[in-house]
Amino acid sequence: MAGLGLDGKVVVIAGAGPALGAVLARRFADEAAQVVLVARTAERLDAMAAEIDGAVALPADITDEDSLTALAAQVQERFGRVDAVINNAFTYPSMQRLTKTDPAHILQSVDLMALGALRTVLAFRESLAAAEGAVVNVNSMVIRHSDLRYGGYKAGKTAQLALAQSLATELGPEGIRINSVVPGWIWGDTLKAYFEYRASTKGVTVEEDYADAAKNSDLRRLPTEDEVASAVLFLASPRASGITGQTLDVNCGEFHV
Repeated sequence: MAGLGLDGKVVVIAGAGPALGAVLARRFADEAAQVVLVARTAERLDAMAAEIDGAVALPADITDEDSLTALAAQVQERFGRVDAVINNAFTYPSMQRLTKTDPAHILQSVDLMALGALRTVLAFRESLAAAEGAVVNVNSMVIRHSDLRYGGYKAGKTAQLALAQSLATELGPEGIRINSVVPGWIWGDTLKAYFEYRASTKGVTVEEDYADAAKNSDLRRLPTEDEVASAVLFLASPRASGITGQTLDVNCGEFHV
């Protein structure tokens, strides 16, 4: 996807872990953006930055306001601007019904995915306003259904979406756009490994398990990491300058909204 107008833009990726986080970093770098990788584990960030041309690793904890304040100051001092913030941090769900889930786990989910995204936006608010920049939250298809295994995760992601929509209204007059990408299963190496494990417990092949997972989508397949990344890059780019407060589903047609 060439010509998105991201050349020279400073893009902060919060939650720049493996899988989608790494793909996002590479894709923004391919568009000649200056990529800032943010996560708590410095060693992992350094290894990722070493593989991505021009990427900079700045460890920070998005559940800690002081850590984010220091991060924002570092980025502003080093680059003088911030054009986009991508909120990709998440915590794994408990995979239990709500009636069996420790409320502390739900609070952790909300604190990281919803309040963490909020803290990150507020930390970079001044810089984003100066650049009339964009925020893209990577949400999840759990907001579209009520699978018994994902109640706690859904609580965190639904709260994240509500905050994104309210912030779009609040910060729109400052020129800041805030949107959400809502993927389903994201097919890549991490999910492939999980499907291999899941297939072995079911006594089926990975291909059969994949087909079962994809059977309710219009395209009869799962979106890839690159397809989800393409949606994020578009919403973060000047090409989406008139879009804010919206959600873009990337699920190969499993849900229609």
